[in-house]
Amino acid sequence: MHKNTIYLCFDGDAEDAARFYADTFPDSAVGAIHCAPGDYPGGKAGDVLMVEFTVLGLPCMGLNGGAHFEHSEAFSFQVATTTQEETDRYWNAIVGHGGQESACGWCKDKWGISWQITPVQLMRIYTHPDRAAAQRAFAAMMTMKKIDIAAIEAALAGR
Repeated sequence: MHKNTIYLCFDGDAEDAARFYADTFPDSAVGAIHCAPGDYPGGKAGDVLMVEFTVLGLPCMGLNGGAHFEHSEAFSFQVATTTQEETDRYWNAIVGHGGQESACGWCKDKWGISWQITPVQLMRIYTHPDRAAAQRAFAAMMTMKKIDIAAIEAALAGR
């Protein structure tokens, strides 16, 4: 057992979510699957109750706690990417698997978990010494859903 684990609630599909994350992200895996030892409100003995998994090396626990637990943008996984291909791959996996696009590199997966698919180049624009260039790049990013690294770089350069 880890000292600190990200604990996420699902509506009966924690195992499906864990398997999707393990298939999508490196350094991710499904660990132990714990079944209910007896009947409980909303489930029966033998149903999958909890799933241990890792996402990008972070230990997580998925609980099939029911529909009354909802996710919000107050929690998100941030995935740092280094290329447009990597950005596209993760974004398209999440959005293309029943998820939703949001703004500025944010999206939600089909289970309602928020993700920030964030190219490392974005940190460079926030801290760029030329504040006018940083503002141009930031303004360009604010119009995007999935981040377009080339467009950010062009805005930074004033093109």
